Amino acid sequence: GKQPEPNITEYVVGPLPVPAYHRDVMVHRYGGKVPYHRRPVTGQEYADITALVQRELKKAPRFLTACCESDGSDLVLLTTAPRGFKSGDRVTWFVLFHNVAGTGYYLSPVGLEVLVDHGDLHVSRWQLRQVFYNGRYFASTGDLEQEFVAGVLEVVSLKQPHADAVLGSMKPRRPPGSPGPLQFEPQGPRYRVRNNHITFQGWSIAFGMNPNTGPRLFDIRYRGERIVYELSLQEALALYGSNCPGGMSTRYLDGSFGIGRFAYELVQGLDCPYTATYVDQHYLVESDTPKTNQRSLCIFEHDSALPLRRHFSDSQSFYYGGLRKNTLVIRTISTLINYDYIWDFMFHGSGAVEVRVHATGYISSSFLHGQGTDYGNRVGPHTLGTMHLHHIHYKVDLDVDGQLNSLETQDMEYEFVKDPWSTQNTIERPYLRRERLEKEDEAAFPLNAPMPRYLSFVSPNPNKWEHPRSYRIQIISFAGKHLPTSSSMERSISWGRYQLAVTRRKEEEPSSSSIYNQNDPWTPTVAFADFINNETITNQDLVAWITVGFLHVPHAEDIPNTVTVGNGVGFFLRPYNYFNEDPSVDSSDSVYFSSDQDAGACGANPLACLSSATACAPRLPPFHFGGFLNL
Repeated sequence: GKQPEPNITEYVVGPLPVPAYHRDVMVHRYGGKVPYHRRPVTGQEYADITALVQRELKKAPRFLTACCESDGSDLVLLTTAPRGFKSGDRVTWFVLFHNVAGTGYYLSPVGLEVLVDHGDLHVSRWQLRQVFYNGRYFASTGDLEQEFVAGVLEVVSLKQPHADAVLGSMKPRRPPGSPGPLQFEPQGPRYRVRNNHITFQGWSIAFGMNPNTGPRLFDIRYRGERIVYELSLQEALALYGSNCPGGMSTRYLDGSFGIGRFAYELVQGLDCPYTATYVDQHYLVESDTPKTNQRSLCIFEHDSALPLRRHFSDSQSFYYGGLRKNTLVIRTISTLINYDYIWDFMFHGSGAVEVRVHATGYISSSFLHGQGTDYGNRVGPHTLGTMHLHHIHYKVDLDVDGQLNSLETQDMEYEFVKDPWSTQNTIERPYLRRERLEKEDEAAFPLNAPMPRYLSFVSPNPNKWEHPRSYRIQIISFAGKHLPTSSSMERSISWGRYQLAVTRRKEEEPSSSSIYNQNDPWTPTVAFADFINNETITNQDLVAWITVGFLHVPHAEDIPNTVTVGNGVGFFLRPYNYFNEDPSVDSSDSVYFSSDQDAGACGANPLACLSSATACAPRLPPFHFGGFLNL
């Protein structure tokens, strides 16, 4: 910033672990220099803004006493973003809240918001441009004070909240009860972690954390064959509505704040199972030395208490066969200001990969005034829970039976035919419509538009039954509406136009977003829409870009926190004719016994072995099965 020409430079440093060179990659990654005004806001910049606002608040002492029982020093600022309306702007609305120790301040707005111009490289030239209070705009805090003293300002008097009665307190209201169920591993973990590499029942995964974009996995293999080269989070958007300036202008791009950087230590026994493996993550941001978030990623085998598959035979022969749905889970949780995102990557015995995100934490809020409920629900005496959408973007670089893949869709139609045995009646017969997509434009599916129910990356090679070896992408999402393309900032989040887009893999297109898009979304450093240029996608190295999300209209039950129930979205990567049969048939966890066997005998049924195999764990009752007695 103090150079004659302030600049942003990114370097590749290597080789690891003992670097011997550094290389400027701005031209390679961005085609040239990135303007300095696009830089993310640092902690020091926020501190300097807070100091400026505190000085300006001293010009309205009577107003602050009347509205908030405050001198301004105990009010906390919450940033919004983006910061203006055109390239070069660095003008941010900050929302003020009562700060209460030990609880989230996000639910206690005081109705005061300030617009700060912090674009100049000299902090002394920063200015407070506007003030908003309870539906009205003022040129300065001095003008606000003057109108209050003149008796022409309507003030809503708020008491200083107390920690034991504040809206949104998470402190328990009852003493602890008896402990709930506890997952444990009778003979230790069945997975193995070495450095950043995990193996588990045929799975092999390399994991890592980008301080900006968050969790990322590489070289995902099953039974020795690579399925995915890269599976990584790209961006998380939170876009708000409100009748207050801060809320109505908020479009957070969390990669700019640091999805990986703010993944903190996980709470053993709550964030992850008590016996999970916890791993440290390291990053280098705003510092000359690396920092560590201890135990910020966890790995565990999860018993979902659901069969992966099962059948109880009650005809011809009597038997039971099944397999528990045990899953390897890699999890990390990012706290991005008020929201907590739980990022899960799950690996199933059927060869499927599941990716899931849940949102929890505090809602963001505005001061309730006027027609505020057009933009959400009232959740407190003066608190409006503001409507917003969460849209999440992922990169999935599939390599299905090799790098060269094509894209195939399958869906159903009905055909009307005469029954062939009499030709007297009509049958509505479903049939399968298959289609190979040839170009990128065909493979860009708009958000919330109908999409083929089966969509697969297919290999040129067949399985035993002469079908192409494939992996199917199955998306589970309830996304809101994408920002209109007429918006001046839409291109910066143009990945959100599509629930799925498949493009050719290119080294110069490593990410769908950029940390520089937040503070200059009007001239985006990376515009994902440019990746889609109608190139052929037949027998090419392809990447799937997936958007998932949901609309959230906060309500009373979001206090104190949004719950994860119903607030989870994601997608599956499922084998589709990739194997010759379900690969889980080879699992050593399989169970089978028939009516002429003693199901309680350990030799006939591994479930009957649990009472002895778990001798060092809480005692389990003997296994009992009486289902055949009911036939």
